[in-house]
Amino acid sequence: MIEVNLLLAVIVGISVLLFLILKLRIHAFVSLLIGSIVVGLIAGLDAKQIIATIQTGMGGTLGFVATVVGLGAMFGGILEASGGAKTIADFMVSKFGLKNAPSAMAVSGFLIAIPVFFDVAFIILVPMIYALQRKTGKSLLLYAIPLLAGLAITHAFIPPTPGPIAVADIIGADLGWVILMGFFAGIPSALFAGLLFGKYISKKIFVEAPKQIEDKNPTQLPPIGQTLFIIGLPILLILTNTILSTGAFGINETILNFIALIGHPFSALIIANLLAWYVFGIRKGFSKSQLLNITTKSLAPAGTIILLTGAGGVFKQVLTDTGAGGLLATSLGNAGIPVLIFAYISAAIVRVIQGSSTVAMITAAGLVSPLLIHTDLNSLQLACMVISIASGASIFSHVNDSGFWLVGQYLGITEKETFKSWTVMTTILSIVGMLSVSLVYLFT
Repeated sequence: MIEVNLLLAVIVGISVLLFLILKLRIHAFVSLLIGSIVVGLIAGLDAKQIIATIQTGMGGTLGFVATVVGLGAMFGGILEASGGAKTIADFMVSKFGLKNAPSAMAVSGFLIAIPVFFDVAFIILVPMIYALQRKTGKSLLLYAIPLLAGLAITHAFIPPTPGPIAVADIIGADLGWVILMGFFAGIPSALFAGLLFGKYISKKIFVEAPKQIEDKNPTQLPPIGQTLFIIGLPILLILTNTILSTGAFGINETILNFIALIGHPFSALIIANLLAWYVFGIRKGFSKSQLLNITTKSLAPAGTIILLTGAGGVFKQVLTDTGAGGLLATSLGNAGIPVLIFAYISAAIVRVIQGSSTVAMITAAGLVSPLLIHTDLNSLQLACMVISIASGASIFSHVNDSGFWLVGQYLGITEKETFKSWTVMTTILSIVGMLSVSLVYLFT
């Protein structure tokens, strides 16, 4: 009877969550909290236990995520204002050549989405793909799809973007390993979903760039070397700490302690912010008050991500405290469903039903995290779990996803054409990403 009650609590809780988001249009943050309370009530928690669970889940999650997402948003805000994103795109096209411009766009998207939110990065680079289309006369999709694939992959797979940071924190994965697995899954995903599919769909659908476009980026762009160095530095520091902390290199304890400090995501992003503040800000002629306004404004979208992640932590904590997580783990084991597959399917279902990849990732992470307590996964397998959730949450973007309308509007294509191009691309990306991490998961 207890088992039936716990399963009912999970099913009703998720149903309430989706009803509130889809039907009543209540913000996902409030909906996740209400869904968590419903699960707790049906599972038999009293009022004090439910409130304590909310506080524990919210506080335990945000201690890490709020700091990293906030620092990352500020870093991206300075990069955007300075024109650093356009610097990378211009450099890639010049080095790859016009013939290989789709590859240049994929790489540009891959790099630029590390510090800059997906929609902002896309809007910044739209003039670039317009110019390429006018110059070559080929379909705009030949350049847009690789760019979008690169942006979407990094947005979902590679910290310090908010989604994978949130999932990694909720399920307890090391960010260094998540970065490595994100690159491992991201490269074939960019090849198949971006370059190969982009080449195919551009022959099926011809799209012409608009006649006029105003380039709002600064004329004095920062040098490419500085830009790549400052974007790559926090990732390099985090990866160095992850690799050296294994203890396999026999490095002096004092040095290891120093690397552990500067290689933690907190410190790495603080260093990147200080460098960006000076190199992209002060040396570019921005006043201190302008930089303060830029960084303050950049925290607005970060606030939503932070609160959503905290609510996802609450959902996870309710499943853990009620014992529903353990029951789900047992049920999956008896049914023969691997937890990696469950993670992917859970994220995919929520994504298709309610649209937001971030909500899908956080909801799936909350479902999966309690199951992992009963497993013995190593660091690499936990990283694979993060990417499997990110892959599922990227699938089949359609009319309930703001990205669907953003892409259609800026590319000037119909809803049907957006389905044939953008929606199919996100689905290919999702499948290839999942297949990639499944191979690693199976052989570790």
